[in-house]
Amino acid sequence: MNLAALDLNLLVALDALLLEGNVGRAAMRIGLSQPAASHALRRLRDVLGDPLLVRVGARMELTPRAQALRGPLAQTLEQVRGLFIPDVFDARQSDRHFRLMMPDLAVELLMPPLMKKLDSVAPGVQINIVPWRGPSIMTAEFARSLDMVISIGNAFNGFHRQLLYVDSDALAVRKGYPAVARLKTAEGFLKARHIAVVLRGQSEDLIDDWLRSKKLERQIALVVPSYIEALHVAARTGLVAFVPQRLIAALAQPLSLTTIAPPFDPGNDEQFMFTPTRAQFDSGSIWLRKIMLETGRELDPPKRRTA
Repeated sequence: MNLAALDLNLLVALDALLLEGNVGRAAMRIGLSQPAASHALRRLRDVLGDPLLVRVGARMELTPRAQALRGPLAQTLEQVRGLFIPDVFDARQSDRHFRLMMPDLAVELLMPPLMKKLDSVAPGVQINIVPWRGPSIMTAEFARSLDMVISIGNAFNGFHRQLLYVDSDALAVRKGYPAVARLKTAEGFLKARHIAVVLRGQSEDLIDDWLRSKKLERQIALVVPSYIEALHVAARTGLVAFVPQRLIAALAQPLSLTTIAPPFDPGNDEQFMFTPTRAQFDSGSIWLRKIMLETGRELDPPKRRTA
């Protein structure tokens, strides 16, 4: 293909058509008339040798070729846009907004020290937190809106992964809990009334999946969607929360919690920082990654579970 003969505006039109799946909505998205958008679709069909949008009943649907183009095209357009962004990021003068997706425990642990850093080095920068919703939400359009994801695992395609910090799990109960010693035994742990944490996008608490692999099952009295909610409930009831130890340490004093070493050790929790491929050479993203890595590595080492 002769790139010199290709109108790059067609790529913008293609992106809108792939996102909307509708000529009229695509035209509105990029400020074209509907006839102009229809003309662009005809040209794209000729160039790509594929109909891209086909009618199925009363609606239009993307062809398999069009579906396959969505991710690569989004990344390509971001890279092209990056050519026109200054390659020097002045944090002190910037008013840039960064959009991050992370679970509540990462917000609790990372945001206070990070914002303290930004107060002095980047007072105009704004951090917008999106609630963690799991890899299933990661459409090409949603991924394009994010600058970073904090999560466990490695399920975010098109993102680069770096280890941020390591944690381990412990039991949290209210101060004065009457059966601390019993919770340290396998029988006492399994018979206690637990709070399960099922994050959005998950079907069960990861702890229960691990216990099942050991042919064990605990008694669940309550299911909540966040670790912080689990700790708040544990602090005011006789229920037990099995959650990351760093989070218990951060909230133990204000919530009057006691940390207990469990009889089962599911191993370490590794939290990773994921950044989109399109942002690897963006100076603002490079700065954010650096300061986030510093923040993660400066967290206090997880304490030994002594109770």
